[in-house]
This record gives sequence, C-alpha cells and structure tokens, in this order.
Amino acid sequence: MRTGVPQSWFLRLLIPALMLVAILALLWWRGPEWDRVWDAFRLVSWSWIAAALGLNLLSVVIRAWAWRTVINQALPRTEQPSFPSVFSAFAVGLLGNAVLPGRIGELARVAVLTRELERGKGATGRLLGSVFAHRLFDVIPALILTIYVLATARIPRWAITSLEIAIVVGIVLFLVTMLVAGLEQRPLPESARAVRKLFAMARLGLNVMREPTAAVAAALLQTTGWLLQLFAVWATMFAFGIEEHMPAAGLVLLLMNVATIFPLWPGNVGLVQAVVALPLVSYGVAYSTGIAFGLGLQVLEMSVGVGLGLLFLMREGLSLATLRMGAEESESKEDAVPEELHARTGVSG
Repeated sequence: MRTGVPQSWFLRLLIPALMLVAILALLWWRGPEWDRVWDAFRLVSWSWIAAALGLNLLSVVIRAWAWRTVINQALPRTEQPSFPSVFSAFAVGLLGNAVLPGRIGELARVAVLTRELERGKGATGRLLGSVFAHRLFDVIPALILTIYVLATARIPRWAITSLEIAIVVGIVLFLVTMLVAGLEQRPLPESARAVRKLFAMARLGLNVMREPTAAVAAALLQTTGWLLQLFAVWATMFAFGIEEHMPAAGLVLLLMNVATIFPLWPGNVGLVQAVVALPLVSYGVAYSTGIAFGLGLQVLEMSVGVGLGLLFLMREGLSLATLRMGAEESESKEDAVPEELHARTGVSG
C-alpha cells in the first residue's frame, strides 16, 4: 500500500492546478504590459503561422517514425505494429503530455499500442523500454544544437548553466543506457526475483542500442524532427515580427525543452513564456513581444499535439479518463517475460 501519495485523482490535479494559478497570478502582477502583449497578437502574420503548423506536423510524423524504428528492434518481427498504429499511439501520447500532469503521455502511448498486441509476452515491458530509448535519442540533436547555440547565440549566464546541466545529464543517461543494453546478463539468485524482472523489463526495449544501423536511423530521424521544430520556431518568430537569425531560434528551442523536462503542471504554462522572453531581450525584443511569442509558440505546438491526440483518441474509442487509467496500468503492470527472452538474456523466470 502506498503512503504519502494523494489517492484521489482530484487531489492529484489540484496541486499542479494551484501551482499554475499562482504562476499565472505572479505573471499578471509582475509580468509585462499586457495591453502590448495583446497588440503583438494583432500584428501576427498568419502565413508564417500556417508554415509553422505544417513544420510541427511533419516533425511529429518523423519522430513517430523514429519510435517505430526503435520498436522494431524491441519486438519480434511477427508482433511489430504498423506505422499507422504507432503514429496513433504517439499522437495520443502527445495529448497526454499536453493535458495531464507529469509525463503520463509516455505511458499512455504504451497503453494504446499494447491494446493491439498479445498479452503475456512482455510487450508492455519492451514498449516501455522503447519509449525510454526513443527519448534518449533526443540527446544527440540536443547536443548538436547546444554546441551551435553556444557558438553563435547571445546567451544569458543562467541559460548557459541550465543548458550545461541538462546536456551532461542527457549524455550520462545515454552512455549508461548503451552500457546496460550491451551487457551480457547472468542468472541472478532466486532471492532477487523482483530485481530480475525489473532489470529484464528495462532492457527489453533497448535492443536498438545494440543494432548500429537501426540506432543510426533512429538518431537521424530524431535529429530531422528537431530540425523541423527549429524551422517551426523560426517561422513563428517571423510571424510575431521577430526577424532574427537562426541562432536565436535555436536558443528558444533549447530553453523550451529545458523548461518542459519536469512538467510541474500541464505545459508549464507561464514558466515557458518567461524562459523564452528573457533571453530575447538581449536581441532587442521587447519583453511583452517575447511573452506573446512564447504564448503563440506554445499554443502552436500544443495545438498540433492536442488536435492529433483528440483525433486518434476518438479513432481508438478512448476517453481521457480511460487514457489515464491505461497509463497507470502500464506503469504498474508486470508482463510475463517469455521463455525465449529468458534464454537470450540469461534472466530466468
């Protein structure tokens, strides 16, 4: 029995909701001149907005393809899902991340995809591992973009420190994952049954790390997805009349990702806008314009995720309530590990 954790879903939502209200109140009280923020929205170029939407949509498709590349190494050939199924689960995951607290969307996409797979063969464990591996491939484009931004952009000291910490943590996780994926497993004593099962499940989706061709393909796809997002940020800047060069867009993209690593409330609304607007001041962009741009940028990205997510949620015949319950089930589920997997990994049942 868990203790110290609110059992009511209402209480779980209440805490981040109160934090969000406090941040929004602080922004309203100590924030920019809001009449200028609204004025910035009136001057938006909708052709650039349309371009940014298209680029974000294409980025989602590419990143879903990268996840499928990882999944194909995690599941037997006969159980590999089609791309439409993977894309549907990925889109629902984006919706979960946008509207639910925490990273529920990562578990939700596993819950949606496992509905099409045979139970009792370790599919949930493999897919959970594939989500972790897929996220780790973000380290590569993030590192490339960080080096580019550090060399070309005007960056405040606090932003440099944040980027350095985030990238070091990402590199360490990536290297540890590659090490774990490549280890030859030895049978553990019977007293370590829970440890064996946990370790086996963690490794099930990491096979891509041992397949150089697939790993390179997944990394290239994720990098392409990031590149499309970078162009989408740049297009959104032009939509709000911020005619800066690519380094400024790269800085915004990096800081947005850092600000959303730990989702304290849905979307980290308010925090994201401050993180985006403050560095742009050094480019001569008014703080009010930066806040408007940050709001518009987040709305654009969320509209793609939420729109696709709702569409595919209806396609799957699910609701947000069942999505949350399915995600929690994936988090706590202990699929049986098939015998052929035991033989391959050296982990006995």
